[in-house]
Amino acid sequence: MKKLLSLLIIASLSGSFSPVQAQSIIPKFIRKMYFEKDTTKRSSFIILPVLSSAPETGVEVGGASLYSYYSDTLHQGTRVSNIFAYATITTKGQNRINISTTYWSPQNKYHLFAGIGRIDFPTDFYGIGNDTRKTSADRLGQKRYRLLLEGQKLVAKNLYMGLVAGGYKYDFTSATPTGIFNTSLQVEDRAGGTFLFVGPSIIYDSRNNNTYTTKGVMINAYYNIMQGVFGNNGYNGGFFNIEYSQFFPVSKKLVLGLNVQEQSLTGARSPFYLLPQMGNDEIMRGYYEGRYRDRNLLVGQAELRYRVTDRFGVVGFIGAGEVFHSSFTLPALKPNAGGGLRYFFDIEKGLSVRVDYGIGQQPAGEQRASGLYIGLGQAF
Repeated sequence: MKKLLSLLIIASLSGSFSPVQAQSIIPKFIRKMYFEKDTTKRSSFIILPVLSSAPETGVEVGGASLYSYYSDTLHQGTRVSNIFAYATITTKGQNRINISTTYWSPQNKYHLFAGIGRIDFPTDFYGIGNDTRKTSADRLGQKRYRLLLEGQKLVAKNLYMGLVAGGYKYDFTSATPTGIFNTSLQVEDRAGGTFLFVGPSIIYDSRNNNTYTTKGVMINAYYNIMQGVFGNNGYNGGFFNIEYSQFFPVSKKLVLGLNVQEQSLTGARSPFYLLPQMGNDEIMRGYYEGRYRDRNLLVGQAELRYRVTDRFGVVGFIGAGEVFHSSFTLPALKPNAGGGLRYFFDIEKGLSVRVDYGIGQQPAGEQRASGLYIGLGQAF
């Protein structure tokens, strides 16, 4: 975080110097990545130090890089494409690496995505349900390999249809034979497994910008038909996801964003690692991902975004959500709230560094849930 803060401090101070002074103080490649105001459609590249902290992981450090470009510089509405990669390690011996690419063809007629990643990430398992206890935490060894592919074609104004496909391989171990992971009857497929999936997807997207949206609607829905292979070849089921986002310009600098997401695991079996999980850096910020999991998830949030200057912005957010087996109940909703800062390193494309702090519920006898998140781009 010190590296990130130092970049923001340099950015704020650079405005105090004349262009000649700034050029003599800040190296050219740093100025190009973080501080130059470019209104053209040329490509851009940024390297960002990654730093986060949580009781379950200790300190996590690493690096991320983002290359962004336009497939078409002639048509104003063509969206930004990118290649994104990151790698991190933690003080508790965890590590993860991922690379992905998003491509928007000229005039947004096609949208393509591909991603591949690996994690070796011991994690805390608390059980299944919306009321798990911190004292039940069972430390699991977790390795996961993931391949994601998707493609959609524009079939009507703002409407895309296509396919999603890919595969996962999970491996789990637990050093506590008497812990909840090995003793709970709710936990299915403890060793993990390998499966492939394919299914339809549909997207309605009227956003005016896919990196910093100030107006428009985004609805993304897909259904994965999953089949176990190799050691898990008996599994078959499905996973449904639908997400709605809408943005309202309150004033020239103030935007209200709304976001709702529902996920459901279908089929007779419930491998614990496929269950929807509540909490991450995009929605229900403040909750440790995996603290609450079950066959269904419903979450929502509202975020106010204020663009202080071209370079800096602030946000405030509130939300609520829950996981449930079959019946959703309002009293079981868990709240979250928080705020954050934004630094726009590419003004023309709306690309930003984000720092958010979120808080959640305080279960009886426990500390309040909270989390610090540092990353690239908006939460939604």
